[in-house]
Amino acid sequence: MLGGEGHDDALVKAVDWFLIALIALNVVAVVLESVEHLSIAHGPYFHAFDKVSVAVFSVEYLLRLWTAVELEDSRFRHPLWGRLRWAVSPMAIIDLLSVLPFYLGMFVEVDLRAIRVLRVLRVFKLGRYSMAMNVMSAVARQEARAIGAVLFVLMVVLIFTSSLMYLFEHRAQPHVFQDIPTSMWWAVVTLTTLGYGDMVPITSLGRLLGGLTAVLGVGMIALPAGVLASGFSEQMRIRREEYREAVERVLEDGTMTRHERRLLEETRLRLGLSEEEAALVLEQAVKHPHACPHCGGLLNPPVGKTGE
Repeated sequence: MLGGEGHDDALVKAVDWFLIALIALNVVAVVLESVEHLSIAHGPYFHAFDKVSVAVFSVEYLLRLWTAVELEDSRFRHPLWGRLRWAVSPMAIIDLLSVLPFYLGMFVEVDLRAIRVLRVLRVFKLGRYSMAMNVMSAVARQEARAIGAVLFVLMVVLIFTSSLMYLFEHRAQPHVFQDIPTSMWWAVVTLTTLGYGDMVPITSLGRLLGGLTAVLGVGMIALPAGVLASGFSEQMRIRREEYREAVERVLEDGTMTRHERRLLEETRLRLGLSEEEAALVLEQAVKHPHACPHCGGLLNPPVGKTGE
């Protein structure tokens, strides 16, 4: 679901969709420009498009920096330190990196091919407009400790299996399993069950360890997916609960004004809920008096005369 900062204004939506389209076209341009004959034939057009894009993204970054003090987050309220705090936030850094390669190429002698490829970083700007990315970011923050624990276990298993494989195979294949860091590549490929075949054990102990590592990898690689799936489910439950509380506050007097409907829609967009989910929450809130004692069982709350 796309929707900028959760605003429902038509102009804001139009600007959001324009920026989304521009980001997508930039990514396509970077991919096409890597094709040599297209780069030679249409190089000036690619360069002109990049200049226009950089100008738009630069203006966007400066406007976001200037208006950071207007955000609801109290950390950004100070005229100076608030803007500096916003400038080091993850999305602000992504916004800066999306235009920085262009300006670096103007003042620093660097490989222009690398600078052009770095423009693909602009795809991460889509995270600002994607509710799915916002939800996954919230899940990552929520499950940071669990994910960290899983990664720690994976690192221990990786070091242990690569060390054993080096011990078993180094004498038989000194040029393949040269050292433990080199053996780590085999361990990563085996634990993820990819099996490229560029490093293959030939000793009996090495093959036994390889089989055990592959079986162990099936379970170990599934752990992060399970943690993320559980976190995603919990995050959506929290968001539905927050929306339900907003609905109950709106329906306390048994009516719903147009202004309150608009607030609920903004809340829905901010939380990343679909219209179907929001409708289900609303229906449950008005059908169960114990959850919303003032709703009076209204299935279709009328629009009040005040606050319209």
